[in-house]
Amino acid sequence: MSDLASIPGLSLQNIYVFLVSLFLASLRVGSFLVASPFFGSRMVPLPVRIVSSIALGLGIMTYIEFPSFDELTSLKLFPIIFQEILLGLSCGMVLTMCFSTVILAGEKIAATSGLAFASQIDPTNGAQSPVISQIFSLFLLVLFFSLNGHLVVFELLYKSYDTIPLGTLDNISQTVALAIEASGIIYSEAVLIVLPIVSLLFLMNLGIGFITKSAPQLNLFSFGFPLTILGTFFALYFSVDALQFVFGELIDKSINFVRLMLGGG
Repeated sequence: MSDLASIPGLSLQNIYVFLVSLFLASLRVGSFLVASPFFGSRMVPLPVRIVSSIALGLGIMTYIEFPSFDELTSLKLFPIIFQEILLGLSCGMVLTMCFSTVILAGEKIAATSGLAFASQIDPTNGAQSPVISQIFSLFLLVLFFSLNGHLVVFELLYKSYDTIPLGTLDNISQTVALAIEASGIIYSEAVLIVLPIVSLLFLMNLGIGFITKSAPQLNLFSFGFPLTILGTFFALYFSVDALQFVFGELIDKSINFVRLMLGGG
């Protein structure tokens, strides 16, 4: 199949094999792009994702071994297609679930501080979410790209053809188990992000309760509500340095889950 790399000299009888090979080489990375956090969002148009999948598939074609011609022209091709789509979607969904941690943390902070009403349409998924969640999500994406996390993931997908060649994904239950295990990160990491800020807001609300009890003219809406919002802004401002370390560890854990799903060990 390596002679198919010379596209100008491609003969007519090999066009079908070339197109099927390009389709198979683009399935794993294309499915990942559909389900991944940034590349699968509405910010990236669908034609861009299709062209990117084909371009990456052309680079992968010269590296992997394809099934025989008899398998490419028989019903054995459909299980291979299903396995490639399952593997790519699983890796993308695991990465998306890990990145959803910051969205959940932002929603809990917004609900505690009274900023839940400050919500707008999230460009990544088209749903309404608090502004704090969107700030956290953009912050995580900036760290992900600045740390070359996308290059690491693409390298794992590229090298995954050594550990999991085409049509050899036998242990599907392990893939499902890793996906379920990755879903637990959403709650455990969200607690680590939320706990310091929510604890500070709890102490602030406790102090506001004592003040409003001793001075009833300072009610909750004229005194407590603005003070809580102002305290949230200060807490978020001074916790940026700590959040970048937490987000960095979250990126490492998400990439490690993708590595385990692709058979990296």
